Amino acid sequence: MQETSMRMRYRLALAVVCAASASLAHADWVVAQVAPLTGATAVQSKAYAQGMRLYFNEVNKSGGVHGDRLRLVSADDRGSPEETVKQTQRLLQEAKPVALAGYFGNRNLQALLDSKLLEQASISLVGFHSTDMRVLKAPQLFSTRAGLPEEVEKIAKHLATLGLTRLALVYDERSEDEAKALTQLVGSLVTASGGQLLAHVPWKAGKQAQEAAIDSLQRAEPRAQAVLVVASSPASAAFLEAYRLEGGAAQVYATSSADIEQLATRLPVELMRGVSIAQVVPNPYRSTNRLNKEFRDLLAKQPNDEALSVSYPMMEGYVNAKVLVEAMRRTQPLSSERLADSLRSIQSLDLGGYWVTFARGSQSGSRFVDLSIVNAQGRVTQ
Repeated sequence: MQETSMRMRYRLALAVVCAASASLAHADWVVAQVAPLTGATAVQSKAYAQGMRLYFNEVNKSGGVHGDRLRLVSADDRGSPEETVKQTQRLLQEAKPVALAGYFGNRNLQALLDSKLLEQASISLVGFHSTDMRVLKAPQLFSTRAGLPEEVEKIAKHLATLGLTRLALVYDERSEDEAKALTQLVGSLVTASGGQLLAHVPWKAGKQAQEAAIDSLQRAEPRAQAVLVVASSPASAAFLEAYRLEGGAAQVYATSSADIEQLATRLPVELMRGVSIAQVVPNPYRSTNRLNKEFRDLLAKQPNDEALSVSYPMMEGYVNAKVLVEAMRRTQPLSSERLADSLRSIQSLDLGGYWVTFARGSQSGSRFVDLSIVNAQGRVTQ
């Protein structure tokens, strides 16, 4: 009986060890995303997640990272800053991610920084959408795209080549300090390109406030030749519609925070015609370099029942995943605490015609900015 009992205990212990070994063998490196997956801005964050999963799945086919699979876990914050913090805290506790990625929104990221969750968990956020100057400089946040200064500089220099030197700025609702920082940034870059920032107008919620914003632009003397919009897709669409319907005739330029594909679906061709938007990743509709071709070839291999629609946000998510995986591969042993150093070690990383470098003192890894424009037929060209 004693021998039988010992044999049973041995078998039980062996089963526990085998189960633990199997669990370790099939462990996943979790990347956590908290973003608006429902509501007006859900299209961008969902497409961004699709781009990340597209690359993660391809890496998993080749053995993953350090022998373990990659898995993206997403949670919906419904655009609420409070939910961003709440859902991030939940995922940090439950999913034990090695990194965060694909966050959206100025106020959402401000709330996350204020919560101190990133410092407490010793974790980095890689890839996000924000035009908040404080967010863009936060040491725990790594952007794998060009920053707002590079986008504005590109637009300002382009306007100078066209002889458009009188510019107005429209921006979405933000704190007084942040509005001041944004205005100073745009003003300095426009001046450096030989132009002049004549007016800066906040685009707030509410019909009365929006009518006042349009009126101030229309009454300004001298009139602006171009209007730069730094706002989300819904806010940009609302401004563009109101401005054009009130007879606004200036050229409209927007930063990449306004998704051109979303604008094109929200607004008729006659309102979109001539609108130009900065893009921070290569054109996903063309195979002009190795990165584009790789992305498009991989998409073509996906099952027909996969609802994947090509877009700039999807391409950006794909690029972000490539940079994140490169940093993970450089980190041994891999942990959230060590990942930041590996990200900062990335210098002149060629993703196939798209270069990434995290220079000392900068949280933006790329300087790539291109301009797309909606032509007379409503098609996006570059």
